[in-house]
Amino acid sequence: MLTETIQNVGLSLGATDVYEQRYASLLCERFGLERIRFTNSGTEANIHCLAAARKFTGRRKIIVFRGAYHGSVLSFGNGIPENNIDQADWVLLQYNDSEAVREAFSQSDDIAAVILEGMQGAGGFISASLEFLRTIREESERAGALMILDEVMTSRLAPRGLKDMLGIRPDLITLGKYLGGGLPFGAFGGRRDIMDVFNPLTSGALAHSGTFQNNTLMLHSGYAGLSEVYTAEAVQSLNAQGDDLRQRLQRVFAGSKFCVTGQGSLMCVHATNVGLRAEQITCRDDVVAIEDTDLKQLFWLELVNAGFWVQSRGTITLNIAMSAAALDAFVEVVEEFCKRYRSLIVV
Repeated sequence: MLTETIQNVGLSLGATDVYEQRYASLLCERFGLERIRFTNSGTEANIHCLAAARKFTGRRKIIVFRGAYHGSVLSFGNGIPENNIDQADWVLLQYNDSEAVREAFSQSDDIAAVILEGMQGAGGFISASLEFLRTIREESERAGALMILDEVMTSRLAPRGLKDMLGIRPDLITLGKYLGGGLPFGAFGGRRDIMDVFNPLTSGALAHSGTFQNNTLMLHSGYAGLSEVYTAEAVQSLNAQGDDLRQRLQRVFAGSKFCVTGQGSLMCVHATNVGLRAEQITCRDDVVAIEDTDLKQLFWLELVNAGFWVQSRGTITLNIAMSAAALDAFVEVVEEFCKRYRSLIVV
């Protein structure tokens, strides 16, 4: 398909085209968006959302959460790094702390938006509670601020994204990763009135440009991937498979220093000195001070030696090419690890 696209269409047309409209329509239908715009990455998508929030509200401050990763210059794993943009404009709160959200809104009338992941990815696949999400929605609406849901990773968890699975109505969402069909991709969208801040036909509109953000290769591969490969049925099947794997791993890890957090096809193995259970982990800081990094590194090395690659930080991401036999073999390797190092892992 990509070779045919190169030969018959071209790499980049440098203007809005029918292929852009086709994929935009599919994404809007799939994720319940009124308007959408393409970018080159999830980082760009989040930056444009923040710009839109500031333009729309006339405010500057953005509430973010410890452990969050919204892009290379929007990282909050350990506070606010010096290479983050907009250094003076962040209101950094603890993830899953509803009271902190209420207090932040009560102390400032300059909050433009709250940006968050419904399940923190780089933070260790830690899920937001429904009460936390509802608090953010209620407080932002009351204050006239926007709720931006970063679904760059989590949109894969349900046919219409995590927001629909949880029943949350953000004002804007961001998308990325797999939706490019293997090629660089980003997008952001949501309410029509907010997205109109980029409308070039209106006075004072925000600029939104980028040479390759609507390149034809991505538009073709992304459209094919979402319409023919990662269909609603495939989404449900993959994430049911992930839920089953996570539950199996939890049973294997019972009584040990290990546990598994996550949802569907996204999960993270944690190792703590005190043997925290998944339900006890509500934010990254719950783990950091008591994490058994040596044991976690040993687990990673044993998996690699057995032929399974997971990230050294413990994150596991399933894909639709994985067979049931491969997942069975993975669980067997984990069981063998637990038997071999029982003296090290028992709480």
